[in-house]
Amino acid sequence: MSEPIWSPAPERVQQAQISRFMALARERLEPGIETYHDLHEYSLKQPEAFWRLLWDFCEIVGDPGGLVLENGHLMPGAKWFPQARLNFAENLLRHRGDTDAILFQSENGDQRRLSHDDLYAAVARLASALRTQGIEPGDRVAGYLPNLPETVIAMLAATSIGATWSSCSPDFGINGVVDRLGQIEPRVLFTVPGYIYNGKTHSCLENVQGIVEAIPSIEQVVMIPYANPDADISDIPKAAWLADYEDSEAGDIEFTRLPFDHPLYILYSSGTTGVPKCITHGAGGTLIQHLKELSLHTDVKPGDRLFFFTTCGWMMWNWLVSGLATGAAIVLFEGSPFYPGARCLFNMADAFDITHMGVGAKAISAWEKAGVKPRDSHELKSLRAVLSTGSPLAPESFDYVYRDVKEDVCLSSISGGTDIVSCFVLGNPILPVHRGELQCAGLGMAVEVRRDDGAPAETGETGELCCVQPFPSMPIYFWGDDDGSKYRSAYFEKFEGIWSHGDFAMQTESGGMVIFGRSDATLNPGGVRIGTAEIYRQVEKLDEVLESLCVGQDWDDDTRVILFVRLREGLELDADLQTRIKQVIRENTSPRHVPARIIQVADIPRTISGKIVELAVRNVIHGKAVKNVDALANPEALELYKDLPELQS
Repeated sequence: MSEPIWSPAPERVQQAQISRFMALARERLEPGIETYHDLHEYSLKQPEAFWRLLWDFCEIVGDPGGLVLENGHLMPGAKWFPQARLNFAENLLRHRGDTDAILFQSENGDQRRLSHDDLYAAVARLASALRTQGIEPGDRVAGYLPNLPETVIAMLAATSIGATWSSCSPDFGINGVVDRLGQIEPRVLFTVPGYIYNGKTHSCLENVQGIVEAIPSIEQVVMIPYANPDADISDIPKAAWLADYEDSEAGDIEFTRLPFDHPLYILYSSGTTGVPKCITHGAGGTLIQHLKELSLHTDVKPGDRLFFFTTCGWMMWNWLVSGLATGAAIVLFEGSPFYPGARCLFNMADAFDITHMGVGAKAISAWEKAGVKPRDSHELKSLRAVLSTGSPLAPESFDYVYRDVKEDVCLSSISGGTDIVSCFVLGNPILPVHRGELQCAGLGMAVEVRRDDGAPAETGETGELCCVQPFPSMPIYFWGDDDGSKYRSAYFEKFEGIWSHGDFAMQTESGGMVIFGRSDATLNPGGVRIGTAEIYRQVEKLDEVLESLCVGQDWDDDTRVILFVRLREGLELDADLQTRIKQVIRENTSPRHVPARIIQVADIPRTISGKIVELAVRNVIHGKAVKNVDALANPEALELYKDLPELQS
């Protein structure tokens, strides 16, 4: 077993909320719970007792009922807290006073602060207006919005009534929005006249007009005055400015308490292989899972400042916003994380005394490539944790964080997804961090790595990341999937009664996990399964390579590895660089990993949430159609991969 790269000090372990929870579990449940392993094992063997104790520990507002789990042997089919009644927004708004609830900054430096009282009053004004319009539990309310305080306010107003919230970021085109929101038929659309990104203002008016015309269910468009507050919105049907819509005389919020699995959020699959699936999540499952992850696994406490760089089209926005229920302030950033320079998020971390800072793994790699060393240039005096997700975090990025960002932080690489609006594997403030590893499986999550034949893999053996017991944040259904066939096909087709997540993973000796990328994007040269992250890790060590993308090409009744690289501006992929790329891959992985072809490209296609799209590129190089390019942030990049002469021999 490797030595940890970081271990928490005894005082930090003692003060962690998970330590308090373990003490409560020893007192109420099982005297033998002494370690995290003990607690995790108990949470799987006695799920009813574990989740009921968690409800009390997190002080969830509502009635839990007498039954915790019904049909616990079924997956899918288990029902959590079937007698419970609660309201999601009521839990996120339960903290009051003049302490900070939301801290906001845009890329141009504009800042705003909302106290818990400010937030409650703003939600009350909007909730009253929605009720006046006739919005009821189960109605859909949607956002086509940047990451603004008003986005959080609109979500909370809608869910206080029991309406279901769904959102897309404004960099989606008309078709991308209609493909998503058109399926769920929202009654109200919150939007903006424009947004700011990378120093430029982008108008949304034409897109909004097209969206409203294409989705007849929309009865009201509420325009939030951001980026272009003086815009003419007269051509947009059913549109009103926020100030004209909300109820300025509103009093207390009337929270509607509903069943545990009442639909709260509709999130969407990437849509790069067809029309996006509408993944519907329940209010109770989302709330209790997020509180577990935020309070216990991330150690977010009242008064903390929680930040994650995200758009409101990525599930990390939903995760971040739940931080309000802990009594922490959430920090919202709108714009490019590298504008006007690569240090802008660290400037904000100092300005807002951020305690927990989350970004995509690619951002950490980009900071290192850009020579950013905040340990030398910033105070970061409040920072206790750095979070990373979106793609596997390379071991070299662990080195970078502890060397150049801050020595004493819990670096938590976390992994889950839109499918569960939460994590399977994540951080832990009382466990050591091992280089290149995710620290542990989440409490109540029966995570295993399975071989292709369904048998559990040994430690150190790669396979499919699976979950073998029900958990509260499983989707309640896919919208429009009346017989549940799409739901079962998505997660339970590979192994009967076992959630198969689609990640290629390995359990480590330390009890952690290494994830090598999506299992449907793994390479199989000569029948040997290779995770793409293994190759990215090596290639992106080279200073010349900014990022890379790897796919398998069908060739001579086998698969050969094709590597695409985006280089620093002005550089060309010459024979020397090709040799060094192959050499670093061969020396640090195996000859099987060495690409048959290395091709320089000007851009790498990615989804709007920033994930590179290996399957879409694989389809392009095989002459197959990419069914939904509106899911991509830069669909024009796919043209770079068509009819490449290097792939013909």
